[in-house]
Amino acid sequence: MVERPFDCVRPQLGTCLAQRLFHKVLRLPLILASTSPIRRHMLDAAGVTYEAVKPDVDEASVKARLNDPEEISGELAALKASSVAGDWVIGSDSVVSVAGHLFDKPASRDQAAEHLRFFSGKAMTLTSAVALARGGRLDWRYVETAVLHVRELSDDFIATYLDAEWPEVGYCVGVFRLEGRGVQLFDRIEGDHFTILGMPLLPLLGALRTRGLMPA
Repeated sequence: MVERPFDCVRPQLGTCLAQRLFHKVLRLPLILASTSPIRRHMLDAAGVTYEAVKPDVDEASVKARLNDPEEISGELAALKASSVAGDWVIGSDSVVSVAGHLFDKPASRDQAAEHLRFFSGKAMTLTSAVALARGGRLDWRYVETAVLHVRELSDDFIATYLDAEWPEVGYCVGVFRLEGRGVQLFDRIEGDHFTILGMPLLPLLGALRTRGLMPA
């Protein structure tokens, strides 16, 4: 986005400055179409100014017609970004697959324990996508995958882990927060840190700079 400077003359310098600031305030804000605390934390820490809004997307219908994790996460990120009214909107989504099975967020602590028992000793593929929409139309999308190798998890560990992490991990696909005790689930991780957290941040920041939404 390119801003056209106001025509200014030296005697009206104060007025010119006020006009510039007023023009910047009137710019529509960047919107994050997500209620995810970790995605908000990533943008906050990176110094991105935005407004968070809950997206309106039927995720179940997308997962019913698609089965490839990259297609699912990319489609959901795009739909989330396009579902919210605004000048520029960020949408993001993550998909976890283990041994050919796709996993959603656990509906209960018991289901979280079942997921962890299934993950034990297996490779978890985590695919995260991020998209930008402008005025409801998809403008840019990026998908990236990481592989997390889950160590053998004992029932005692799973119980102790959920005692400490539930219900917070109930909001996380994969039943873990890498920034918390979730790191104890793995003995090896391959992939980008931010992708694992749920949003490929570095490509997003580059896309925002390219579009003039952040200083270059």
